[in-house]
Amino acid sequence: MGLKKHNWIVIEAEGTPTCEVAGRTLRHRLDAVWAEVTDCMAGGVGSRAEGARAAEPGGSGRRTNAERVHRLRVATRRALAAFDSFADVVPRRRQAWFRKRLRRLRRAAGNARDLDVLTARLANVTARGRLVAMLSRQRDVSRQPIRDVYEELLAADWTGRVERLIARVESIEPASRRAAAARTSFGHYARRRFRPLMARFFSQADQRLRTAEEMHDLRIEGKKLRYALEIFAGVFPPGVRKSCEQALERLQETLGKFTDHASAADRFRRWSRDERMAADRATLIELERDEAARADSARKVFSVWWNASRRRTLRRTFERSLSRESA
Repeated sequence: MGLKKHNWIVIEAEGTPTCEVAGRTLRHRLDAVWAEVTDCMAGGVGSRAEGARAAEPGGSGRRTNAERVHRLRVATRRALAAFDSFADVVPRRRQAWFRKRLRRLRRAAGNARDLDVLTARLANVTARGRLVAMLSRQRDVSRQPIRDVYEELLAADWTGRVERLIARVESIEPASRRAAAARTSFGHYARRRFRPLMARFFSQADQRLRTAEEMHDLRIEGKKLRYALEIFAGVFPPGVRKSCEQALERLQETLGKFTDHASAADRFRRWSRDERMAADRATLIELERDEAARADSARKVFSVWWNASRRRTLRRTFERSLSRESA
């Protein structure tokens, strides 16, 4: 079983030394990554058996593993957010080792997830069966990199490396360059780290979003801010944290609908120009137009919801909380 959404938030007292919070947070999130990737392997992700199950009537194997892949991607993103949040506290060389492997897992899971979403949209349309079969094959191939990274992590003693990382983070030498940040109070550290993330998010959010790339960039900054809010939850009053989290979740959902449709339209457009897919060109052009129309509709919904008043309210809510120092 993967971690439920509310389990990502672990409230820490503001007076706790930052090194202790960093150690607990990293352990929590790195353990979650390992739990999700091993769950993927237990489900046969990337194996020949998975492809056979996905081909069975009902596609239950494919659906189950699509959920596994999605949870793995979420876990890797949140683990990377923890390294971003505590970059001043974690030894650079150890941090670099974990970041590299987590990014590989995230990319592998992200590619597989995109193909899962696209396949699901077309799965019940019999006239497009040939495209669904092609997508299914691509989806199965896309899962192999997940298995490759898992086997590398197993050979590299992932769990042992996590233990050694946490030990180093929680026991800072007084003369270490990391000591000042590590031994400061968590509340002070959290406010200092959160402010630039907030500034970067609103710098992107206040722009007039003209392109799909700009909307995608805003979604990425929104994710970073949301994950940081989870990590630094202890410096925000519960009601404030909940309202800010809900606003950022809504932003992710509305932008996610746009980016999913825009990405699908782009993929169908590229395929329609591929000579190897000439037999399906008319269908692909139809699908591209449909996805482009859906993307445009999602963009309009987002633009109406994400108005100047909502942005100002969210910014002020954050700023008031960050200016409040603990007693």
